[in-house]
Amino acid sequence: MLTRRAFLRTTFGAAWLNLPTLPLLAQGDDYRALVCVFLFGGNDCNNTLVPLEGAAFRSYQASRGPMALAQQDLLAITADDGKPYGLHPRLRTLQRLYEQRRMAVVANVGVLVRPLSRDEYRQRIAPVPVNLFSHSDQQLQWQSADPRGSARSGWGGRLAERAAGESASGFTALSFAGSTPYLSGDVIRGAPINAGAPVSLAGFSSAREQQARLQAFLEILELEEDSLLVRTANQRTSQGLEISRTLTRLLSGASPLKTTFPATTLGRQLESIARLIRGRNELGQRRQVFFASLGGWDHHVNLLVSHDPLLNQLDAALGAFYQATEEMGVADRVITFTASEFGRTLNANSNAGSDHGWGGHHFVIGAAVKGGRIYGRYPEVALNSADDATGRGVWIPTTSLDQYGATLASWFGVPAERLEEVFPNLRNFAPANLGFLD
Repeated sequence: MLTRRAFLRTTFGAAWLNLPTLPLLAQGDDYRALVCVFLFGGNDCNNTLVPLEGAAFRSYQASRGPMALAQQDLLAITADDGKPYGLHPRLRTLQRLYEQRRMAVVANVGVLVRPLSRDEYRQRIAPVPVNLFSHSDQQLQWQSADPRGSARSGWGGRLAERAAGESASGFTALSFAGSTPYLSGDVIRGAPINAGAPVSLAGFSSAREQQARLQAFLEILELEEDSLLVRTANQRTSQGLEISRTLTRLLSGASPLKTTFPATTLGRQLESIARLIRGRNELGQRRQVFFASLGGWDHHVNLLVSHDPLLNQLDAALGAFYQATEEMGVADRVITFTASEFGRTLNANSNAGSDHGWGGHHFVIGAAVKGGRIYGRYPEVALNSADDATGRGVWIPTTSLDQYGATLASWFGVPAERLEEVFPNLRNFAPANLGFLD
């Protein structure tokens, strides 16, 4: 027999939001949120985090040539093994969060089928992700956790569904960067929203006309219908309109937060996300997954000039967002993490820029982070080292995306026995949990 729940899941499974019918659910103590900040274009990790130890820094300096940063300009941090590293000069807020143990670095993360050595890669005797070094392919693989590039869903959507359990309610999956594979689950599809823009019905010539037409539309939706399909569609439409009004109210007008966000592309996105986290009770949310992004990281020309303002924007926006989570009292229940399709080459091209690489370093921020540490193995920063796939300083990942994502998913509430439904290749890597979250 086809139950109502089964009917809704099969017929309306592509719903952009998965919210409970209003009146809304009460938010409990188990609230969790994940915020993915995707750096489109491939962030140059080699100038984001630099080894400062004598021989390692000299190798970095010689290999980078015109792209090398001055040692005295780097912001010093210390790994848990005592080795010194330097963050890019524009990452002063992130340096402070690292020192306060509110931020961790996960080193040399990338898409893998299984652990891979340089010789295996060069001799082509082991499986590797398809179309390495392609922006579109690697963006899809990073968001889907599928090295074959054929997945029809993303790991953000899949983990949200598994954490929600059989009820499949009380969570949102929202993108402030357009439609994204990352938020597509097996049933639910993430909703794209523009930062600062209303999400309710609009476009009539006057507020009076808009209200009259909206009221007429709502009355049509309440008409008795014999068809189960029409009745269900009407119910979902009515619910969606009510939710849209709530979202518009939460995202419009002056910010209710004391934290000041930078008036930048990423700053506006993260401010909108902070507003929706603040309104989690009104939205009835126990779990929220968000996707934000910043483009422009494809630095083939003059890396030092083009990289600097982007890292400055990233630092300011991430710092403001963490401050807002503290203001709202949810700093231990919101985790922000970076992602990017690949890192970049260690050596320079003829235009003083870096080209497409593979593994890269990423930041994880939140009060639940076991911060002040670098997780994973940092590569040997030298051309033709054991970590270099091509001879140009293209790092073969030593931490898989599966491990990175599974650690986040476990904290979010995905049961251990369901992690491989989210990350099908997780079984190939150990440990499955990197331990950077409480």
